[in-house]
Amino acid sequence: MSLLSLFAQAPEGQPPGGMPGGPMMPLFIIGLVVLFLMVVVFPAQRRQKKEQEAVVASLKRGAKVLTNAGIVATVVSAKDGEDEIVIRSEDTKLRIKRNVVVQILGSDEAEAAKQ
Repeated sequence: MSLLSLFAQAPEGQPPGGMPGGPMMPLFIIGLVVLFLMVVVFPAQRRQKKEQEAVVASLKRGAKVLTNAGIVATVVSAKDGEDEIVIRSEDTKLRIKRNVVVQILGSDEAEAAKQ
């Protein structure tokens, strides 16, 4: 028997051309992916959603905010129960949805008082 023919043979107990690990291997991999999603991804999404809701709930007049479009502005009016707020950046006033506010940068009471 030549050396090449020894390496070309399938191991004993495994049919030639068979999948290593048997027919349950794809189910095992799918199970690992589902477990990863449940343990890592879904809790992170829930935590991120709660943080965003806290930012939106704490919006008030005079707060300096950053929107998801990159606009840094000061809140001119934010009424509870309304979905829109009015912000002022330089010489421009904009009406935006509350949920586009990504971060509250601080408070600018002096600028809020002059408007």
